[in-house]
Amino acid sequence: MSRKPVPARSGDRSRVEVSFDKPQLLPRLFGEFDSNLLALEERLGVYITARGDRVGIEGSADSVARAREVLQELHHRILRGEEIDPGLIDAVIAMTEQPTLEGIVRADGGGAGSSIMIRTRKKTIVPRTAAQASYMRQLVGHDIIFALGPAGTGKTYLAVAQAVAQLITGSVQRLILSRPAVEAGEKLGFLPGDMKEKVDPYLRPLYDALHDCLPAEQVERRIASGEIEIAPIAFMRGRTLADAFVILDEAQNTTPAQMKMFLTRFGQNSRMVVCGDPNQTDLPGGVAASGLADATARLDGVEGIAFARFGAADVVRHPIVGRIVEAYEGKDA
Repeated sequence: MSRKPVPARSGDRSRVEVSFDKPQLLPRLFGEFDSNLLALEERLGVYITARGDRVGIEGSADSVARAREVLQELHHRILRGEEIDPGLIDAVIAMTEQPTLEGIVRADGGGAGSSIMIRTRKKTIVPRTAAQASYMRQLVGHDIIFALGPAGTGKTYLAVAQAVAQLITGSVQRLILSRPAVEAGEKLGFLPGDMKEKVDPYLRPLYDALHDCLPAEQVERRIASGEIEIAPIAFMRGRTLADAFVILDEAQNTTPAQMKMFLTRFGQNSRMVVCGDPNQTDLPGGVAASGLADATARLDGVEGIAFARFGAADVVRHPIVGRIVEAYEGKDA
């Protein structure tokens, strides 16, 4: 690394050295051309030097402590078999702003034996924020969960991953993914193709999450066999969904009647997750209220129903997404 350290000011700066076991893993920790270390320098305002298995960190005492914690946690993730990417780095940096990072990432013993993880055919998923850790516990401990918050917080992704994990282990027999096919400027009838071709674009985010957790051939095989079903919410009417993990995405675009219909499909040995952003609805102007807002007001506090609430700080996409969410939430609609 060729940059020069920022000139030190007396009493304002600190320096620590961190050593790591298994030096063969350090290229993955540092990133190609030290890109991960450069990202830490930029985000935390520190200067980092790497010599063999030792990393020197210089900067303000608080920034140095955070950079050391981030590096140690990223190294811990590599030991668990995770791949380091910019999104994970940003998430771990964000987690250091919270006083419970150690508890978040190593709860229940941490490491490979931690219960705060979801194992699928393609990857093992662990929480990236405190809210995600709480949500992942709710996904295994409650029958109905409402996940509320902005885009990019992992609401639907984690629900799909948990559903896939339970389908693989046989805890449920079916995985049902649904969302309202709300029209945005174009009527479905004017779109080309049959009904499946008309509604598939609305359901694409659910397909994407599935393919991230299962090999493509398994997704197609399970859809063909009926183990996995992806359909608009209107297709749920008149059914009882037993032995199923049922996920409703974009729930803010349901009407109160649709939401009641969906929730009352709940059957024996089932689990439901309702995901949505209360601040972003695409319902047409004539609709008085969102089914998600109505259900939240009616069901908060009802036994057996859990609520997971996410905010801009929990966005695990590019950092600018979190700043955009904060900017919009700070202004009147």
